[in-house]
Amino acid sequence: MMDEERAGNAKCAVSKLPQPDSLTNSIPMDKDVGEGKENGLYSPTEGQGNGNGPEAASALNEDEAPSTKLCGYLHKLGGPLKTWKSRWFTYEEMKCQLYYYRTPQDVTPLGSIELIKATFGYPTQGDEGTFHIQIPERLFVLKALNRETMMYWLQQLQLKRWQHSSSLIRVPAQPSAAPGLDTAQTVLRSTAGNADVFLPTVKTPTGLVGEEAAALPAPWQQLTLQNISLKHPLTELQNSVHNICNSRSFQEYSHSASHAEEPPSEDALSPSIKNTAALPAPPENPPPPAPVQLTEPEQEPHQGGRRSPCSLSWRREKKISTSATLPVDRKEANATARVSRLQQEVFSLQEDLKSQKELVLLLHKALEAAQQEKRTCTQFLSAEGEQERLELVRHRERHIADLEGRLEAQRQEKTELEQRLGQANGHVTELQEHVQLMMEKNHAKQEVILKLSGQVTAFMDDPRRTVCNTMNAETFRQMQEQIDNLKDDIEAYKIQNKFLNSEIYQLTNLWRNSSEQEKGLMMKCAYLEAKNCQIESKYLVVLRKLQESKSLDSQHQDMVKQLIEDALQGDMKDVFKLNPVQEYDEYGFKIIPEYEVGDMKLLAKIQALEIRNHNLLSQDLVDKPLLSRWANYLGGRPSGEPVPSPELKGLIRCGVPREYREQVWRWVVRTRTKGLREQNPQRYQELCRKSETSQHPASRQIQLDLHRTLTSNRRFASPTRPAVQQLRRILMAFSWQNPTIGYCQGLNRLAAIALLVLNSEEDAFWCLVTVVETIMPQDYYNKTLIASQADQRVLKDFMAEKMPRLTAHFEQHNVDVSLITFNWFLVVFVESLASDILLRLWDAFLYEGTKVIFRYALALFKYKEDDILKIHDSVEIYQYLRFFTRTISDGRKLMNIAFNDMNPFPMKLLRNRRFLHREKLRVELRELEKIQEEFVTKTVERKDKELDTVLSDDEEDL
Repeated sequence: MMDEERAGNAKCAVSKLPQPDSLTNSIPMDKDVGEGKENGLYSPTEGQGNGNGPEAASALNEDEAPSTKLCGYLHKLGGPLKTWKSRWFTYEEMKCQLYYYRTPQDVTPLGSIELIKATFGYPTQGDEGTFHIQIPERLFVLKALNRETMMYWLQQLQLKRWQHSSSLIRVPAQPSAAPGLDTAQTVLRSTAGNADVFLPTVKTPTGLVGEEAAALPAPWQQLTLQNISLKHPLTELQNSVHNICNSRSFQEYSHSASHAEEPPSEDALSPSIKNTAALPAPPENPPPPAPVQLTEPEQEPHQGGRRSPCSLSWRREKKISTSATLPVDRKEANATARVSRLQQEVFSLQEDLKSQKELVLLLHKALEAAQQEKRTCTQFLSAEGEQERLELVRHRERHIADLEGRLEAQRQEKTELEQRLGQANGHVTELQEHVQLMMEKNHAKQEVILKLSGQVTAFMDDPRRTVCNTMNAETFRQMQEQIDNLKDDIEAYKIQNKFLNSEIYQLTNLWRNSSEQEKGLMMKCAYLEAKNCQIESKYLVVLRKLQESKSLDSQHQDMVKQLIEDALQGDMKDVFKLNPVQEYDEYGFKIIPEYEVGDMKLLAKIQALEIRNHNLLSQDLVDKPLLSRWANYLGGRPSGEPVPSPELKGLIRCGVPREYREQVWRWVVRTRTKGLREQNPQRYQELCRKSETSQHPASRQIQLDLHRTLTSNRRFASPTRPAVQQLRRILMAFSWQNPTIGYCQGLNRLAAIALLVLNSEEDAFWCLVTVVETIMPQDYYNKTLIASQADQRVLKDFMAEKMPRLTAHFEQHNVDVSLITFNWFLVVFVESLASDILLRLWDAFLYEGTKVIFRYALALFKYKEDDILKIHDSVEIYQYLRFFTRTISDGRKLMNIAFNDMNPFPMKLLRNRRFLHREKLRVELRELEKIQEEFVTKTVERKDKELDTVLSDDEEDL
């Protein structure tokens, strides 16, 4: 008796879970019988059918009720610091959730895990007892005390999940449904039993799970502060207050339970026992109780799937009273049976009521039809003459015909629905056959899996015996030796792999260090070579000045001449060069120009040295960072194409790298000619066909200028080169595209530059259209060239503002710069600048417009202003201006002068000055035309007078 009391005290202090005892009075009436049976409660109908009554139900309860409640201590990984904390876990059957608390005495859970959508697993290499519960929202990492406890939890959770999934299919509480319940229960038992095929069922660990584990201390001893949940402070406070209140009531209950061995007197009985013993015998035909009164009146609501200790103490008192008064159980069982019979009667009465309602509905319809017929007969009899009766008959006939039409339509609709139903039935049959086939395949696969699982289980139990059954001892010994040898080889390979990895790591570090050293030496060598080129160019400049000096005697002049010849004919092949200067660049331009005048060979050598010096210094300091900036810019665009912005403007002014120049130019051209190309996408092909069939007046001039185009470029060096024929087609197509201009000398160079960069005839044609029709002002390439002449006057105005000393110097020596700069503007500096500087200028020119031409023209004069000011002869000035642009090799310095030193350079001012000078030129042109007309008129009149005089002299002679 004392052991039972201690167990009762432990249970009262521990569990707020739903208890496994089967109280028949706790069946709620709004639940069906199938649900009650799945919860371990007997069916009244089944008991009556077997003739066993409540005894059979209690036997069923004892068979199906779990012997151990699924609850116990587990470690849970969580918290901000991701540490293990001991938690009390308990399973709630109704909700299929696993609740966890800090202690078994807590009422409010810290959280729950929904098992209906959960998957379970455990790592093979993790800590012992660690397993995972994966739900769609998160992953729970738990750890049991040992591996056996972990497997028990996993198997029980799988079983609970299956049972809850099966319980979701409800069976109606009808008398005919009893066999179905037996079938469902049989399937549930068989399915739950199949789990033993894969893994043997783990026995319940003693003292680690169940309600008995709550009476024992936690397996992991932790400090109270370490075990407190920081995420749920309010819940921890509620549970602490509740535990303090329960501890007092528990002490009072323990004190009263210590006298349970003594026979209790009538006064000492609990109120529940007195009330139970004093209950009168129920009448033979009691009235049906209300469904809400079948629940326990003193049962408290659940909190998170657990009951409070007060609820547990009340239920324990009820157990004591039930064991003390046995007849009360029988009365309660009889009352339950009566309730079941009353439920069946209510169900049958509901069915009768339903059928009676249908009968009443049919009678209503028949009554309405009879009343309608009566009204029709009354109208027919009440008609005064035959004509009215005939009208009534006709009206009824029309109504009958209408009804027959509707009936026919309904029949057709019925036929169509029957056909659809037949098709649907056929489809359902096909699907059923497919489902049957899939079930057969699944069954076959399950059999194979079961067979293989059995073999695996047998092998895991005794691998040596299983292997020995299939082979003899000698073969097994040989295989075992081979396995041992392979294991030794694997260990050796592992050691070797580690050694090779360390070796590779060391060699990689050595190679990286040597690469860094080599890179540093190359940069140093490039710097020294650039310095050498610089010194050599200065040396040649000094020799050139000495050659031009007239103060040297003949001996020194011969010595200087010999030094210059040695410098020009010196063989540099034996000198190591990092990046030797090639003869042509990637676009085919000759890098070092060839001067026809013999005295200019020294200047060409100096320029070659300056170009090499510039290339060596700018390769690592300028070109590579610029290429990286362009790669980052274009890589950050979703479409891979540029977008007009100040960032793009700054990048284009610095120059577009060769790798991206074709892409950027094509984007600019397509953006500027988008409207024209959308109107006629095949415009270029049409113009090419027209130029082949029709002869343009400018075709002869185009053919002559083809052989004068970019003679220093190897792609246009020979008339048989493909680029020459492509250029001819582009110029002929443009002559038909713009009849106002047709062809103007200089367009061949513009088209050639576009063809070299874009590598496409059509794109080069549209680039030429962009330059002539979009970027350049109107009348720039017509016969009068008014816009071109206006730009020369605008340039002189800007030179007077930006460089007054140089302008005064030109005026002093009567030098007209427009004789030099007119060709610059007309062909946009083609064949006037080095190829790399020229293409950088074109990058900005295509994007920004003609303002770039003015900037670079002013920058060229600013770049060489000091050298020009030293020349005091007009012929020498013209000769210097003719070739000085080709001696400039530092494109970055020229770009800084153009876009920084020439500021401010407002476009509005440029437009105003262009307009002003254009108007002046038009007035001058009109005056010139007037003078020409007057001159022609006077010439004709003079010729007429001379002719009259000659005729009169002849007449006199006659």
